[in-house]
Amino acid sequence: MRVITGSARGRRLETLDGEDVRPTTEKIKEAIFSIIQFEIEGRAFLDLFAGSGQMGIEALSRGTKCAYFVDNSKKSLDTVKRNLKAAKLEQNAKTFAMDFHGFLVSNTQEFDIAFLDPPYRTGALQQALELVARNMKKTGVIIAENPTEEEILSNYANFVLDRQYRYGKIKISTFRHKDFIK
Repeated sequence: MRVITGSARGRRLETLDGEDVRPTTEKIKEAIFSIIQFEIEGRAFLDLFAGSGQMGIEALSRGTKCAYFVDNSKKSLDTVKRNLKAAKLEQNAKTFAMDFHGFLVSNTQEFDIAFLDPPYRTGALQQALELVARNMKKTGVIIAENPTEEEILSNYANFVLDRQYRYGKIKISTFRHKDFIK
């Protein structure tokens, strides 16, 4: 796994071992950042269920103002911190060792971009989408990665499904505020 472009381009990132971890593939990561390529510069990025932190690190490398990394696994957050240090991007990053629910309920920051890739088929995605929609700027975008057979609603709070993309067995969905659907 590596950083695709930006200030940390080509930097190899550490991954986590184990069956509970499935990093976003480089093909899907490239596709996601192509979708939001003109919405990154100077924005606040949320990497919920951060894992190794590759999505937030990619966003920082491409010029986001800041990235928030949230994961309830200490092992994951330690990996995120090592990857941030290796990419020399730790100054604009904040890490939170807590579950998504606790973070989103107590959070006061509004995000421009949120990336959600929770453990599949647990109901966590649906719960997180409802909560994260309340933590977004009206002009923001929520990006969800999940298996194609896992159902999600077409709207959460004021955020509605904008587009869906399929990559084999994986589906990427983007949600935007109802007042900003193109």
